[in-house]
Amino acid sequence: MKALTIIAIVLSTAGLLTACGPTDGSKPLAYLDRPGTSSPSTEPVIAPQRDPSTDSTQVLLVINSASAASREIGAYYRSKRKIPKENVVIINVSTTENIATHEYNSGIKTPVQEAIKNTKNPINYIVLTDGIPIRLDNDNGYSVDGHLATMKLNIPAITELKQENIQRSANPYYGATTRFTSAKYNMYLVTRLIGYTTEDALKLIDNSLAATPAKGPFFFDQAGNRKTSSYGMLQSLMERSAQSLAQKGFTTTLETTDTFTAPTEPVMGYVSWGSNDGAFKPEEYKKVKFLPGALSETFVSTSGRTFKPTVGGQSLIVELIAQGVTGVKGYVSEPYTFALAQPDILFDRYVQGFNLAESFYAASPVVKWKDIVVGDPLCNPYAR
Repeated sequence: MKALTIIAIVLSTAGLLTACGPTDGSKPLAYLDRPGTSSPSTEPVIAPQRDPSTDSTQVLLVINSASAASREIGAYYRSKRKIPKENVVIINVSTTENIATHEYNSGIKTPVQEAIKNTKNPINYIVLTDGIPIRLDNDNGYSVDGHLATMKLNIPAITELKQENIQRSANPYYGATTRFTSAKYNMYLVTRLIGYTTEDALKLIDNSLAATPAKGPFFFDQAGNRKTSSYGMLQSLMERSAQSLAQKGFTTTLETTDTFTAPTEPVMGYVSWGSNDGAFKPEEYKKVKFLPGALSETFVSTSGRTFKPTVGGQSLIVELIAQGVTGVKGYVSEPYTFALAQPDILFDRYVQGFNLAESFYAASPVVKWKDIVVGDPLCNPYAR
């Protein structure tokens, strides 16, 4: 089913597009609803197993020669995943977190396009490394990753938050029940290897390779101050995901109290409101630990605004990377609730044999926006 037919736009006072930041959710804008809440999107899915020996040939690895971290991470990933030489593209751009659009076009987009054209291998995934900018132009800009993902799609980025602007950026792979190929969906799945330190980024690779099909636990922490409007919808998706996983035989915890609670043991999946939870405690957030292969989403506006040590502001996914997560999604600037990864699709696809990149992108309603997915795209502990 095409994304445009999956996504429903609701324009009414009963369904408001809300910032996922610390607001009261009353901003009078459009709200992008999720499809078919009356019929589960977690219907049985068969993920045909591709030959794992060919997976590495589907990855284009991008290394920024101006960054020592990028060079080291790229070399390590190439060695561990045996990425073919012709699938490695070396660029030379600014190492700042923001990059001007003109430098992005000439220094990142064009070399990547040329590399894809020149390799004999069909590319499905693009892996960026630490030291490559995360955002276009300024602190409120679009993600570099989102623009690279949609190089083949003739769509403009979302500007004004209007129905037609959001709908034209519908993700073709949203809700997909088949494995991804760029030829079919006319885009790429872009992830990156990044962290506070080079060691944190290298650990993402090690965790991916060490991942096993654990039966959980999966931990969902609802928030007492996030029960209405689109916030309430996301709360319900936590519940749906927990129920679906439990029905499949996985261990799950749905935390419904008004406290912000860390799981007591390392988890295979983690979803919370982070600092948007009215009871948020930074010390609890830093207690969350992960099993190799674990995925996470936090409903936080600017959770991916920086990957450098910083003080203040909203909770960051880079903290979870340091704490051992294998894959996590964040946002380089305000994405609004319509863009957040929906946990019932995310974990459903993952445990049924889709890889890390496929699982995050299948769960994400829009593209060419603020999204950033961290981790090795090939991580697939539940492969059949």
